[in-house]
Amino acid sequence: MSIFLKDWRQVAVLSSTWSLLLVGLVVWMPSNASPQELRVSEESFGCILDMPKVRNTRFKHADPEKLKEAMRIFRSSEPDKEYPVGTILQLVPFEAMVKHPHEKFPKSNGWEFFALEVSETGTTIIDRGDDNVLNVLLKAPCLSCHQPAAKFDFVCEKGHGCAPLSIDDQTIAELQKADLRWTKK
Repeated sequence: MSIFLKDWRQVAVLSSTWSLLLVGLVVWMPSNASPQELRVSEESFGCILDMPKVRNTRFKHADPEKLKEAMRIFRSSEPDKEYPVGTILQLVPFEAMVKHPHEKFPKSNGWEFFALEVSETGTTIIDRGDDNVLNVLLKAPCLSCHQPAAKFDFVCEKGHGCAPLSIDDQTIAELQKADLRWTKK
């Protein structure tokens, strides 16, 4: 009988240990039930010239692999592909779009648009949202211009169905070079 009790205690200890490990693993793992909260502040935006670019568009993401993925999606103009949450896209220093989980901004598939003011001391967010922010160049709500590119995750580029910009590639490059936050002048 003492051998049985000894084996029973070992089973109980092992069972308790496995239960604790399983509970710890479940608590440690990120939850897929609720979308990850992405915090975007004025500090999220730096000099546009510090960001890698594909054609005219500048990219930022805290995760280097997700940055590569976002740039690959853009470069190949893949329809029906979503950009990674946390992707920041900028064409000019005073506007940006940031990818959140779809649930946060369902009208724009997760994209939040930003109107920014830049100075040598940093960035100020003037306006933000999914359907109320005005595009400075087109003087229309950002979402109204980006909706035709829904098949491309609301990212405008030539051939995506968006209205053409009122400026050309050279002007875009000049606006990027004129970013007041540039410290390596």
